Amino acid sequence: MICSMTGYGRARETIGNRDITVELRSVNNRFLDCTVKIPRVYTFCEDAIKSHVQKCITRGKVDVFVTIVSVGAEATTVTVNQDLAAGYVRALRTLADTYDLKDDLSVMGLARFSDVLTVTKAEEDLESLSADICSVLDQALIGYRAMRETEGQKLREDIERRLNTIEQLTEKVEMRSPQTVAEYREKLTAKMKEVLQSTTIDENRILMEAAIYADKVAVDEETVRLRSHVGQLRSMLNDGGVIGRKADFLIQELNRESNTIGSKCCDLEITEDVVALKAEIEKIREQIQNIE
Repeated sequence: MICSMTGYGRARETIGNRDITVELRSVNNRFLDCTVKIPRVYTFCEDAIKSHVQKCITRGKVDVFVTIVSVGAEATTVTVNQDLAAGYVRALRTLADTYDLKDDLSVMGLARFSDVLTVTKAEEDLESLSADICSVLDQALIGYRAMRETEGQKLREDIERRLNTIEQLTEKVEMRSPQTVAEYREKLTAKMKEVLQSTTIDENRILMEAAIYADKVAVDEETVRLRSHVGQLRSMLNDGGVIGRKADFLIQELNRESNTIGSKCCDLEITEDVVALKAEIEKIREQIQNIE
């Protein structure tokens, strides 16, 4: 199945004491350009997230938004600087004895002094946290891919309809091309009769001129290649997968053949068909810009 490069996915899950939300948004881009926006304290997870995205997405500008909120008490450790506390106690009692002050020293009072108590958070398992974020990312990617596949199916249906139109226009050009040669021969004969009047007309000369004209305006090679490119593009759509760049190349070839046909033919009817042909090719090219 083919996928569009435009998509959106979102997932949210509480793992441990963290509420993790991951959002993905993508638009068209020639190559993969992944940007991760995550709280600074968790930037160590950025490479793991990008690596995860690269396994699932090959083209497009992808923005990944990660929000992490703590929802429970974090594991912390409170330590006492006993040497410092003892120093404070001795100093306070010296003050009380020296200046005949009331000794109202208490635990709460001592704890208020700087650096007597130190609160530290428990060290986090960085690999485990990265795995948790990537787990939520996987869930967001499920919805993201489903949206891209739905859009890709619509693109495929539209392109196939336009390919059918291209084949119909090509058939019209193929049928009309021999008629232009016959019409040219008739016009040439009439012109020579008008110029020469009663003089005998050299039929061989007319046949030679008609043959030269037929060779000049022949589009058999171009229409055969047009049909071949259309068949290849249709096969790509059926096979699915990552086809954007290959399809873009085929569209360039289709446009090249249609330009050649337009430059060879001077017939108004064929010119109109070529204009319609190029319009359909351009519309397909625009659609392919959305395909991964």
